[in-house]
Amino acid sequence: MTADGGELRTARLRLRPWTTCRDDLARLADLYGRAEVTRWLGGTPSVSPIELVARWRAVAEADGRFGVWALEVAATGTVAGTVLLKPLPDGVGEVEVGWHLHPDSWGRGYATEAARAVITRGFEAGLPEVYAVVRPGNTASVAVCTRLGMTPLGRMRRWYDVELDAFRLMAPAVVD
Repeated sequence: MTADGGELRTARLRLRPWTTCRDDLARLADLYGRAEVTRWLGGTPSVSPIELVARWRAVAEADGRFGVWALEVAATGTVAGTVLLKPLPDGVGEVEVGWHLHPDSWGRGYATEAARAVITRGFEAGLPEVYAVVRPGNTASVAVCTRLGMTPLGRMRRWYDVELDAFRLMAPAVVD
């Protein structure tokens, strides 16, 4: 994985900030307008794609350890979805890793690859742990959590004011 400013690169992916260019806004509207995606997110966003980009930009500007990236397939330039690393709402400093992929990109390992990249970035920046929260029944995201080596914590209502399956990954121990 290589980092270039706000970008991260993996073997197959370029993770870059979302922009307000026409193609990005159209892909955001398509992605977050699909019932098969938003059923796992608790509904469609309540703001426009332009406002989403502005909010996501503010996350990274507030703290450089965090971000919300467009997950772009390097070989084709197709935006497969979103990957994020940001504070959990109503938490006490917990940080969430998350992924929202377009159905045309499901089943290719992109979520795991992208999540691993942003988790590594977070750990290198000093985060002690990251969490993932998954709606019950989302077996694909549970499988991603498992592939990432995350520990299941059970079902809880601690964040987002809804019952979610929580997972945690601790940063590797550093031996001096």
